[in-house]
Formats: sequence, structure tokens, C-alpha cells
Amino acid sequence: MVTIVAAPLRPLRPLRIVLPGGSGQVGQALARHFTECGHQVTVLTRGPYTAPWQTVHWDGENLGPWTEYLEGADACINLAGRSVNCRYDAAHRQAIYESRMVSTRLLGNVIAELSEPPRVWLNASAATIYRRALDEDGVDLPVDESCALGGDAQASKISEEKPSGAKAPDKFAVFSARLKSCPDTSSGSERWVERKGFSARVARDWEAEFFAAETPRTRKVALRSAVVLSPAPGSAFGVLSNLVRMGLGGKQGNGRQFVCWIHEADYARAVEFLIEREELDGPFNMAAPTPLPNREFMAALRWVWDVPNGLPAPSLVIKLGAIFLRTEPELVLQSCRAVPGRLLKAGFTFEFPEWAEAAEDLVRLWKSRE
Repeated sequence: MVTIVAAPLRPLRPLRIVLPGGSGQVGQALARHFTECGHQVTVLTRGPYTAPWQTVHWDGENLGPWTEYLEGADACINLAGRSVNCRYDAAHRQAIYESRMVSTRLLGNVIAELSEPPRVWLNASAATIYRRALDEDGVDLPVDESCALGGDAQASKISEEKPSGAKAPDKFAVFSARLKSCPDTSSGSERWVERKGFSARVARDWEAEFFAAETPRTRKVALRSAVVLSPAPGSAFGVLSNLVRMGLGGKQGNGRQFVCWIHEADYARAVEFLIEREELDGPFNMAAPTPLPNREFMAALRWVWDVPNGLPAPSLVIKLGAIFLRTEPELVLQSCRAVPGRLLKAGFTFEFPEWAEAAEDLVRLWKSRE
């Protein structure tokens, strides 16, 4: 017996999609995907540039003519925020934290006042939001959307919250309150000055700000993203590939930390899926279903590049190198084993669920552009 899986229904008309902060790698991948699908895309950016889609100036902090493009839009996909590819000194942590809070709060205020607000607002978040869970051998356990957040002592099953009274509480208000109830996540404090657990705190507060916005006519989805891998120069995939080709593509650190990843094509398809499925809201892990240890991740990448060996990079070497490269070693050494529980349950099918297949496709695309 042959089982036929129905493809997601395509909209009967082109959609109007607005991408605040969409000038980076992920934003351009989404803009390109939706433009090729025939939709009208507007990227809100600090520095408008020439592209096949429309670009409009905004600064992520103040009102301006850009608000007109949200009126009557089908979807708003907010990716605004200072890049995390930097040294996590106090000034950069403040900029990373505040750029996300301020831009999300601004969008919430604007969307709340529109006559015809976007039907759905998708807001970036990070898979680093979760508390690590280890088995008896010290190996990371998979974490999905039902698992405890970093710093939270309780599992967070927001979508299954049971009301105690006759009237169910608004689930976004419940979710925002749960996020803010985590230790050291009270609104208004300057937690960005603390280094330990910074990534998880940023993600928690970012989502709390997002779900606290009073936008009852707009469905809201938080995109808890893994590392989005793209064959673009300067991307994470490009950096790792260059290391492999120079013979430096061995394990990084102890090699046991899990790499949580997603092919950019699957990321764009998953965003499209979440826009089309009007019954879906809340947080979603935007990650391939098969995160794997760093040593296996790098071995597969070496195999695809046909490089048999690679010098390992001990943790100390990575930390010293990060100083000269002005980046943060935790981007490589931090372990994350988030899996897309809700996407899979909703019926989303990954084109690249396994890293070996994804790496082969990314290398093919890379070579075609050289």
C-alpha cells in the first residue's frame, strides 16, 4: 500500500511579507525563497540595498514611513538584532540584548495600532533557550518545545496549560509570564552584563517581550533557530568549510558537544509551512531532527569535501583564536541538542533531515558558485 503525503497548499494569491532586519544571511535566504515563490517581499533594513525584492529604511528603534508596509501585510518575520558573531564583552552583550528587546517592543506597539495588522507575526529566537539535560553518561539528551528553559526548574508545556477556572487564560500571556518567572529574568534588569548563561537569558527575555505584546488580531510564532547553514561566503558553513579545506577540520574542543543545525532550504520551507498553517502558534524549534556530536559533524563535512584528515582544535586554541578573530568561543564549544518536536508533529517533512545529505548539497551549491 502506497501512502501519499499531501503537499502544503499554496496560497491562491501572492502574499505580502515584511522582513524587519532581513538583510543578513537568514533574511536574504527567506527573501529569496518567497520572491521565487511569487510573493511580494519587503525587507526593513538600516541600509537599503539593491535586490530583487523591495528594501525600506528603518533603524529598529523609531517610528517612520516603514510602518505603512505592515498595514495589511500577510506576514511579518522579525529577524532584527545585533549579530552574535562578536566578542561577548559588556558593550556587545548590551547591544545584542537591547537591539532585540527594543525592535520587538517597537513592532508590537506598531502592530497593535494598525487598522489591518499582519495575520501572523513570526519572531526570531534561539535554540539555546533550553536547559541542558544529560543522561547518566553525561551525554546531552534531546530537548524539544516541552522541555525546561535555561534557568527554569519546571518543564514548559505552554500549549497544554490547563485553566484552573471556567475561563482559560490567554496562552500568550501565560507563556510570557512563564518566561519571565525564570530566575534572573525580571523585566528591566541589566542582566546583559553577566556572561554566564547569556545566550539563554537573551532568548528567554526576547520571547517574553514578543509574547507580551498585545496583538490579539495577529497570530504569533517564535522561531527557536539552530545554526542556519548556507553556501554563502562568510557564513558559518563557509567558515567551517574553509577550515576543512586547509586541513584544520578536526574535532573542536572535546568533540562531544552537539551541533544543532538546519539547511537554509528547510528553514525557509518551515517558515512557509508555519505561515500557511493558521492553527499553529507559539514556539517552534527550527532545527533538523538529527543534531550530532561535533566530531561526527566535522567528519561528515571532511568526507564531503574529500579531505581525509583534519587537525583537531583543543578548547584552549579555540579560545585564543576567538580573541584574534573577535568572536566568541561558545559559538563553537556550546552544546545544543534541540529537536523539532512540534514541526514534526504538525506534519512538516524535512528535505535534509540528515547532516551527510545536507553537507553534500551545501558543498555542491558552494562549488557551483566558485
